[in-house]
Amino acid sequence: MSCTKVIDLKLGDDTGKLVIEGNITDMSGVQYVKLSRNVTFTTTNTYPPVSGAVVSVSDGNGTNYMFTEGPSGTYSIASMKGITGNTYTMTVLTGGKTYTASSTMSGLIQLDSITAKTRELDNSKNQKEITVHYQDPAGTTNQYRFVMYVNNIQVKQVFAFNDDFTDGRYVHNNLREDDIDIYPGDTVTVEMQCIDKPVYTYWYTLMQQGGSNGPGGAVAPANPPSNISPTALGYFSAHTTQSKSIIVK
Repeated sequence: MSCTKVIDLKLGDDTGKLVIEGNITDMSGVQYVKLSRNVTFTTTNTYPPVSGAVVSVSDGNGTNYMFTEGPSGTYSIASMKGITGNTYTMTVLTGGKTYTASSTMSGLIQLDSITAKTRELDNSKNQKEITVHYQDPAGTTNQYRFVMYVNNIQVKQVFAFNDDFTDGRYVHNNLREDDIDIYPGDTVTVEMQCIDKPVYTYWYTLMQQGGSNGPGGAVAPANPPSNISPTALGYFSAHTTQSKSIIVK
């Protein structure tokens, strides 16, 4: 049997550090890299944007995609589609320093369905919790991140899983959260991302800390291991994406 190492990180309160949130997906369309500065953990989650950077992503096959800024701190390219198996490298030049990160896009694993059931604890209010269902392929290492929205509002909890104990099995993962109460009639959407190991380590560490820093969640009470070099806050992820929605009954 295998286990996951517990990472004990010190609570930090440094401010003004660069935060990079980069995502390349297998969906054809706009791809984004966001740059900002962190704030103290005790303040509101309003992060000053970083403007004037030079941002690009290469696909490992000789093509380099230049990103343009707009709005402030958000860099995008209008038309790009990631391909599974390709390794993408992000380059960010800002403040006289160059930051790089690479991520390999894992193969797509189908999200079969999402369901709702009554919460097991304190169900007197008829609150619901969401379960995701999918078949994990046997003999390969797979990592997953799930992002949940309730009535179009993103749940703050982080959900990251691997297949250490579910390789080749049909999986039913409960997405337990205490951010937004879910009731019959609510619309719930779950996005499933198939992610590589370094990105999984980032999200899993953030989940273990109870990461709840809003959409993206790139800034935590302590800094999760990042795949960005030299060290910066945040992550760069090339991943597949798919979503399913239900009206809770």
